Amino acid sequence: MPSSRRRPSPVVLLVTLLVALLALSGCARVRAALAVQPDDTVRGEIVVATPEQSPEDPGPALTVPAGLASSVDVSEYRQEGYAGSLVRFSDLTFPQVSELITAAGEPGERVRLDLRRAGNRVVVDGAVDLTSVDVDRSDFQLKIAFPGQVLDANGEADSGEVSWTFEAGEVGDIEAVVAFDDPDAPSPLNWSIGLFLVVALAAGAVVLLARRTRNPPVRRG
Repeated sequence: MPSSRRRPSPVVLLVTLLVALLALSGCARVRAALAVQPDDTVRGEIVVATPEQSPEDPGPALTVPAGLASSVDVSEYRQEGYAGSLVRFSDLTFPQVSELITAAGEPGERVRLDLRRAGNRVVVDGAVDLTSVDVDRSDFQLKIAFPGQVLDANGEADSGEVSWTFEAGEVGDIEAVVAFDDPDAPSPLNWSIGLFLVVALAAGAVVLLARRTRNPPVRRG
């Protein structure tokens, strides 16, 4: 995929939301479900909420990055005594999470999450520090589905999906390595077809040259 089409990914959005919530004191709910597509785009949804204080309580205010406005839908979330927002997105790509964490300042130093491609592998690496979050009514979960084989993960892996549940008062690590083909790599099928055509053309040239050598044109006196 051309680099000019790269846009902030839902992983960046997830980190932004986590940073915003971790900057708050008290309880919170963050549930993120991401699905990585074969073309390295991502779709999914994120719930960001805090315990409801009243029927009119809107929960934490969210600001969606301007670059994601056209690809992200934010709606009200109100379930199980929590109030907040439900963020849905699709067709987003992998960007530079590290730069966002650095720019986030002091609160951002407590969250690190990176999803990147390394050849025919996708590597997920990060940590969530919840040491200052109240244990009571805290709910932090992350789930990522991949179109390939999970080679290694410190979360619960099942059929190409890895999930993590983070405990309040602790630091939770995020690690996974998944194998699936790089969409920017040359297609083996196209390479095979190209090689076949080159060989066929070379063989045809050899045959044509051999025929001309065996049957030189007859000269008439």
